Amino acid sequence: MPEPSHDIDTVVVGRIGRPHGVRGLATVEVRTDDPDLRFAPGTTLITDPPRRGPLTIVDKKWHSGTLLLQIAAPSGEVYGTREEVDALRNTLLLVPVADLPEIEEPDSYYDHQLVGLSARLPDGSVVGEVTAVRHEAQDLLVLRRTDGGEALVPFVSVIVPTVDLDGGFLVVDPPEGLLDL
Repeated sequence: MPEPSHDIDTVVVGRIGRPHGVRGLATVEVRTDDPDLRFAPGTTLITDPPRRGPLTIVDKKWHSGTLLLQIAAPSGEVYGTREEVDALRNTLLLVPVADLPEIEEPDSYYDHQLVGLSARLPDGSVVGEVTAVRHEAQDLLVLRRTDGGEALVPFVSVIVPTVDLDGGFLVVDPPEGLLDL
């Protein structure tokens, strides 16, 4: 049986990890700047794969910097055991793009706005496409190079001076050797 699909644009706000304890708490890899809003009790989230959801947040707490959620199935039944939560491992938690607040800070973007943009050098030649954004010690754009392979580009204005969402591209002005790593 084919999986149901989503008819709306969504963005990932988290991924369910391993169970925590024996009472049905799930660890969550947070992929949002506002986890207290996105994972508030009573919130319902779309899932990928779709057949696992939607899931409703019953309770949340933080433990040693890790978000722990108690969640309920579409039927309303709370996942109460380690095994039930483990069956949800790697489920992506999504929200509709339309539900995202406008970003008020200049030169700030949601990851989904950057993924898919063409990466050009200052002379206009295309070097690749943004396939992901990594949030590590510093934000990094993952570029799929036109000549094959990947490149990691620090997402700072001195290296990425232009982001043109309407034009579908960004300009990368890398220091010598950055794209060859």
